[in-house]
Amino acid sequence: MTTQNKGVAIVSEAVCEAIVGRPEAFTAVENIFAAMAKNDACNFPVVREAIGHADALYGFKSGFDRAGQVLGVKSGGYWPGNAANGLTNHQSTVILFDPDTGKLKALVGGNYLTAVRTAASSAVSIAHLARKDAKVLGMVGAGHQSTFQLRAAVEQRNFEKVVAWNPHPEYLPRLQAVCEELGLPFEAVSRETLGAQADVIITITSAFEPLLKKDWIKPGTHIACMGTDTKGKQEVDPQLLVAATVFTDETEQSVTIGEAQHAVGNGSLSPSDITPIGEVINASHPGRRSDDEITLFDGTGVGLQDLAVASAAAELAIAQNKADWTEL
Repeated sequence: MTTQNKGVAIVSEAVCEAIVGRPEAFTAVENIFAAMAKNDACNFPVVREAIGHADALYGFKSGFDRAGQVLGVKSGGYWPGNAANGLTNHQSTVILFDPDTGKLKALVGGNYLTAVRTAASSAVSIAHLARKDAKVLGMVGAGHQSTFQLRAAVEQRNFEKVVAWNPHPEYLPRLQAVCEELGLPFEAVSRETLGAQADVIITITSAFEPLLKKDWIKPGTHIACMGTDTKGKQEVDPQLLVAATVFTDETEQSVTIGEAQHAVGNGSLSPSDITPIGEVINASHPGRRSDDEITLFDGTGVGLQDLAVASAAAELAIAQNKADWTEL
């Protein structure tokens, strides 16, 4: 980040939305996954707790990117009642520090950035693992995050159709509207039909039970499981992970709070069977080995993703004179 003697940079949600797009988020996330795989960046232990008020989950994700010289923490969580008040259920702020001195450098709005970094994560997995000839994108989930996922995904392959399922079908029109804007045919289908048709599937729900069964998935499919980020959550059949080649953002989170927690927990999958996607980015792992191979990305969401996109936002805001400044 550009060094200036103006105090602490404040980068608002509005500024983040104006200056950080999908390309910037994709590059930041891809680079941090690569740095993690080289042990040039480290996530610190996650704190995530139910606070006993407003049914909220609150926590901290922190880390240090030695390669990019980014140090900080994302603080926030999930307030399920916010939507009724016109607010985003996920609320967060990213705090960046100078790694040389520990001095506070920037406060960056984290709500929009959380959405675009999560979408960038699945997009990176599609870019590196999906078949080049993938034509049908399947979306499981139609909540707030789903439109970010959809927009990022369609930029990675020449999709010709989008099929979708949601436990509450009344939310599917939000995905249909995006498809109409992008000129892509859209169809609401059953889960079984989605599995039979889709070449790439993104799951982005808050489910605590498997929504997709192994037998529904056709050979060659790439699946990005993006909703499971807490102990007990689950989106797919554990046997699907056994049948697939599994990749993740961080193995430790994958086996404890990610989609792999269930297959590892019942002994059908070993942590050693899971590959950090950074190894594919760095070309130390081949990634997809055949057109019939099922690949699965367990996107648990790591603090370094947040720090990477927040640092990019701060850099851009300062360079474009869009940051506010304060002294503590």
